[in-house]
Amino acid sequence: QVQLVESGGGVVQAGDSLRLSCAASTERTSSTYAMGWFRQASGKGREFVAAINWSGSSTSYADSVKGRFTISRTNTKNQVILQMDSLQPEDTAVYYCAADQKMQRVVVGRNDYWGQGTQVTVSS
Repeated sequence: QVQLVESGGGVVQAGDSLRLSCAASTERTSSTYAMGWFRQASGKGREFVAAINWSGSSTSYADSVKGRFTISRTNTKNQVILQMDSLQPEDTAVYYCAADQKMQRVVVGRNDYWGQGTQVTVSS
């Protein structure tokens, strides 16, 4: 079992930056997890944003955020960061942290674990 806790959401203006964090905790310290981010705007489905493998050597991004968002993870491997630059109103959504032992399952949203979400609002 993995618990995911997001932080860093808020209200910003278009063009601003925001940094989201997700801390993962698990009793199975020998397990390795890929992690990622999804978002869900009001009235829309949940969509993939970015993912990173356990070692941090491989990343994947949605086309809509490429060049603006950067995903990374800390040396302890149990925290993932989403640096969001040049935010636009269309980035407004609840952002969810995701984790699974396989990165491909995170990319397609078939991961086993989800966080509770953090709201990001971008005003024009």
